[in-house]
Amino acid sequence: MENSPLQVLTVPTAPYPDQRPGTSGLRKKVYVFQSRRNYLHNFIQSIFSSIDLRDRQGSTMVVGGDGRFFNPAAIEVIVQMAAANGVGRMIIGHHGILSTPAISCLIRKYKAIGGIVPTASHNPGGPDGDFGIKFNTANGGPAKEAVTSKIFQISRTIEEFAICPGLRVDLTTLGKQMFDLENKFKPFTVEIVDSVESYANLLRNIFDFAALKELLSGKNHIKIRIDAMHGVAGPYVRRIMCEELGCPVNSAINCVPLEDFGGQHPDPNPMYATDLVDSMKDGQYDFGAAFDGDGDRNMILGKRGFFVTPSDSVAVIADNIFCIPYFQHTGVRGFARSMPTSAALDRVAKATKIELYETPTGWKFFGNLMDAGMLSLCGEESFGTGGDHIREKDGLWAVLAWLSILATRKQSVEDILKDHWLKYGRNYFTRYDYENVDIDAACEMMEDLEIMISDKSFVKQRFAVEDKIYQVEKADNFEYTDPVDSTISRNQGLRIIFSDGSRIIYRLSGTGSDGATVRIYIDSYEKEQIFEDTQVMLAPLATIALKISQLHHRTGRSGPSLIT
Repeated sequence: MENSPLQVLTVPTAPYPDQRPGTSGLRKKVYVFQSRRNYLHNFIQSIFSSIDLRDRQGSTMVVGGDGRFFNPAAIEVIVQMAAANGVGRMIIGHHGILSTPAISCLIRKYKAIGGIVPTASHNPGGPDGDFGIKFNTANGGPAKEAVTSKIFQISRTIEEFAICPGLRVDLTTLGKQMFDLENKFKPFTVEIVDSVESYANLLRNIFDFAALKELLSGKNHIKIRIDAMHGVAGPYVRRIMCEELGCPVNSAINCVPLEDFGGQHPDPNPMYATDLVDSMKDGQYDFGAAFDGDGDRNMILGKRGFFVTPSDSVAVIADNIFCIPYFQHTGVRGFARSMPTSAALDRVAKATKIELYETPTGWKFFGNLMDAGMLSLCGEESFGTGGDHIREKDGLWAVLAWLSILATRKQSVEDILKDHWLKYGRNYFTRYDYENVDIDAACEMMEDLEIMISDKSFVKQRFAVEDKIYQVEKADNFEYTDPVDSTISRNQGLRIIFSDGSRIIYRLSGTGSDGATVRIYIDSYEKEQIFEDTQVMLAPLATIALKISQLHHRTGRSGPSLIT
């Protein structure tokens, strides 16, 4: 405890017009946070001001980030401002490190009013990379639109912020630190906690760790390769997968969190997780997985790099859900996927007579269904999968779910997926990303596209490519009415649905730091031709998608930045 009470200051400031949080918080280039006066302070104050003072007073909040550049400096400001804004206790991960799933776990465990997460998820790090601030509410999940809208409105008119600049926290030492503040009756408490233990304990109560240990280190164990991509998942992989479940230490790579992610893009997909993809090619490993910067996304690979799409991944987990002991006890309340995700999960839901929800992109929509007891398992095509144990997608949970299926079925990843296609048919799926497009050109293209597909004459139109003919059955701008609270989310993506169930979807993404990202999603179901190349099978629909949107002409791009 400090000897003399620490001073609390009210500092004048001026608002910025661009602090609207996207689907995963506020993300900007690092230099924006560093060079614009009080840019970080303004946004943090807007978060605190969005919470009623009575709820804030003496409350508990959780803080921890993915270890990227600017993380320690941001945490210091967050703690200083929390103290000045009446928060009574801060729970912080050791060294300021917490995965996004662990943040959700700790918010729920400590009954905190929320958590502030310094992360830009799968975006690049380092001084020239991205930084972000995300706010999770008391359920452990991302703030809903009503909350983020309130934060944005406050940020546009902010005139001052409260801070305790003399407060210095030691992030390296586990345990409690207490600080006396002027005009405060109770000391402000900071508790530095083990980043992994509470989350690991949660997983122990979900999965059969004895069966997983036998699979990974028993007599007939499989060989696995796990790539943490120098993100926050590294310490969790080492503690849970290696120390507890017996994986050899050398089977886990890139497990030291680095502020620039080793100069790599910490996005677990075949284009960026090249260390993992290359090491899987020769067939020495039976199972591979990669995680993103903050540990909530995952990629699953089988022997020789057999790729499992995130859409197929959640469908396979759904079909084998009782391989996970947690669901044997809780039962299954519902399945859900984001609208752009392929309809593979829908087929499992129909066969098992379990309710299926189609939501906009953003985990907060799943969280609302979970809080109402309507949802058990969900996933997004953007490499996110999770259950109702927390209110975030969870990369390590998804990996343990797959390993539980392997332990039960005693088959390879490829055989499990091919059996799934034989049983249900296959949804071929791809996504084209056009990144850093001029935002005005992108918006204009989307507006013109919406006008075109909204015209009554667009329905029933036919498009022919080679020997394939596709007839439009429905076209709209996706709108979602939440079955829990009846809130309506509009403008969630342009959909063209054809008579055979194939879909083309166009969206402007909200998770980048500059420019616009235009995404085209293509989903097509096949009952018979289930072992073909995805890009070959979807080529006709891709041609139609580009023709309808005139995307290359409108954006000046000759091709996508990324295909997944």
